[in-house]
Amino acid sequence: MVLPVETTSRMELQRRAQALSLRFEGADASVVLKAALTELFVGRIGLVSSFGTEAAILLHMVSRIDPYAPVVFLDTWKHFAETLAYRDQLIERFGLCNVQIVTPRPAQLEADDPDGDLHARNADLCCHVRKTLPMLSALRPFDCWITGRKRHQARTRAGMQLFEGEERRLKLNPLIDWSADDIAAYFRENDLPEHPLKSAGYLSVGCLPCTRAVKPGEDARAGRWAGTDKTECGIHIVDGKIARAVG
Repeated sequence: MVLPVETTSRMELQRRAQALSLRFEGADASVVLKAALTELFVGRIGLVSSFGTEAAILLHMVSRIDPYAPVVFLDTWKHFAETLAYRDQLIERFGLCNVQIVTPRPAQLEADDPDGDLHARNADLCCHVRKTLPMLSALRPFDCWITGRKRHQARTRAGMQLFEGEERRLKLNPLIDWSADDIAAYFRENDLPEHPLKSAGYLSVGCLPCTRAVKPGEDARAGRWAGTDKTECGIHIVDGKIARAVG
């Protein structure tokens, strides 16, 4: 049986992801990042950052390797004011020179969310319009993109690999095995500022309407879309199908 070209390409991408994951197994995150930015994907890689509670780690690491490396921030127009202020603080603090602020298309919002309440009616479609579609456009120049995902954050992330194949590009998760203690130690040792909402119990910060503080005993992402089955915004889901809102 002859496989379609698209299927073959995906298989090759998966094989490359597996090979790179094995090559850098056990390597320090900064070592993997430096190789990715300066050897493997020169000029074709970027960091996608939410400027959330743990984002300062990768932003700090990347700034020390190449402050001109692309950093993509998805501004959904639904962020906490504290997140936007923290973003500006870290950009200045780390000397980041190539932060790309990506927003939803006004025409798409007019069609799907004219009243700004889509999050309450169809959270998946809201994320699709405000995050996934802008993200796909922003990723076009890249062969690989960097994320801050970690296995300990939620049960749905326990099976992640260091490198993953996704559609037409690779995804790198350099902090995949970092624990909460590792994160706290890096913040402390490098004197990194904390997200303003962390002290109020927001261990994972997304859009304001869909994020609450985490309760004792809950995992770090329990405050995202609380009370629903939704666990991811959609930018990390391949071939996901979004149902359009009705009414």
